[in-house]
Amino acid sequence: MKIVMKNNPKPYKNPYFAGAILGVVLFSAYALTHSGLGASGAISRIHVAITKLIWQSHVDVISTFAVMGAGDTNPLDHASVFLLIGTFLGGMVSALLNGRLKVEIFKGPQISNVQRLIFALIGGLIMGYGARFARGCTSGQALSGGAVLSLGSWAFMFSVFIGGYAVAYFVRRLWADPKLT
Repeated sequence: MKIVMKNNPKPYKNPYFAGAILGVVLFSAYALTHSGLGASGAISRIHVAITKLIWQSHVDVISTFAVMGAGDTNPLDHASVFLLIGTFLGGMVSALLNGRLKVEIFKGPQISNVQRLIFALIGGLIMGYGARFARGCTSGQALSGGAVLSLGSWAFMFSVFIGGYAVAYFVRRLWADPKLT
């Protein structure tokens, strides 16, 4: 079997249909695993598993690590890790089947590839630290917290959108075509 990248990708799915499917997936996650969706918990468990390989005594004395991997406990033996792996693999399979699997950098004409990657790395580090500090990521807050009508999750998501719009005003020139301005 030969895998060939299509030149004409299939159109995106209807967002309302995709949202309904996401709701079914979220409901199924609650029903099967008794927890919602989110990536930071799985990433924390992977972090603990790697740390445990190198420095077991450190995992045993740090309370947030010990909950996941003290002693003989396997931090990777949790539904969130399988959800993270399944999300990644499902996205790859979907991109492959729909002709959208390719490596690319999205950026505006006013910024170089290196600058875009540096900004993405800085933004990712800030978001990762924030997710760890808040004990949850944006996907967990928006999907899982929002679905159970958590006031804190709704306040968080409104703050994310307000902050995004506020910052967008100042960085919009990086994405604008200079011929149109």
